[in-house]
Amino acid sequence: MSRLLEVNDLKVSFRTYGGEIQAVRGVSFYIDEGETLAIVGESGCGKSVTAQAVMGMVPVPHGKVKNGQILFGDRDITKLSKKKLQQIRGSEIGMIFQDPMTSLNPTMKIGTQIREGILKHQKLSKNEAKEKALELLRLVGISDVEKRYSQYPHEFSGGMRQRVVIAIALACDPKLIIADEPTTALDVTIQAQILDLLKDIQKKRNSSIILITHDLGVVAEVADRVAVMYAGVVVESGTVDEIFENPKHPYTLGLLKSVPNLDSPDKERLIPIDGSPPDLFAPPTGCPFAARCPFAMEVCVMHMPDKETFSDHHYAKCWLNDNRAIKVEEMITAGSEQLV
Repeated sequence: MSRLLEVNDLKVSFRTYGGEIQAVRGVSFYIDEGETLAIVGESGCGKSVTAQAVMGMVPVPHGKVKNGQILFGDRDITKLSKKKLQQIRGSEIGMIFQDPMTSLNPTMKIGTQIREGILKHQKLSKNEAKEKALELLRLVGISDVEKRYSQYPHEFSGGMRQRVVIAIALACDPKLIIADEPTTALDVTIQAQILDLLKDIQKKRNSSIILITHDLGVVAEVADRVAVMYAGVVVESGTVDEIFENPKHPYTLGLLKSVPNLDSPDKERLIPIDGSPPDLFAPPTGCPFAARCPFAMEVCVMHMPDKETFSDHHYAKCWLNDNRAIKVEEMITAGSEQLV
């Protein structure tokens, strides 16, 4: 597989009345063609801001990409003009937003909203654009498309509106789809349908997907690789199997321990992560998770850990993985009850 997107040392901040919020602090990751990368973490960790940066949509003047590269093919998105970014959005990178009611225009018919992007980025007539819009509605599983094409968003259910948002994202056959919490507002039955739809579309089109979520169940269902974010930093990254079966960072372990496992024979107790994320007006100099980590050492508070690599895809930033420290597996085995 060839490399589609590569993000290197991305830093994004926002100016507020209270000072500068360092929302993304040196994030790096990549995604290959046909691959699904999940970016996970609790609210406020910088997932959506990272997605906005990839789309070239960091709100200005208050938001700013302070450092880093976002290489999409041979182009650095951080250096493109507004016009060039508009050409890429929709045509090469599509976005599925969390809440379809805020991303759909309530005053415009559904068909018009799908056709709009097609007419902007592709050399098609209005009739050809309409036929493609109807085909997209069929692709995302909406029946009676001729009738639905002329209806407004309020005439659709929540699951159908999300399917329309997916149709809009797919309108110009983008190479990369960014899905920002695409199933959060849906019930579990509709959520499963939307996830199956995304997997099916990816298989048919060989598109790449960046999935922004806090739901590890969704990650296990659809992702190939996972990047775990905390306080604006990727603290661990690896394949789904590596992250779920062999976590190397206490925050990753904490996320896994806080998710119910219905297949567990002993009905494991859910273990919350105590405390709160750090203040990103003045981020800690050491590991951002140190204040909440039951295994934290003095060095964790004082210095940011280096990246320790365990395979071609798996790495973590944690002092417990240093060869001078007690191995994380032993530490977890000996003290996992401290997480209670």
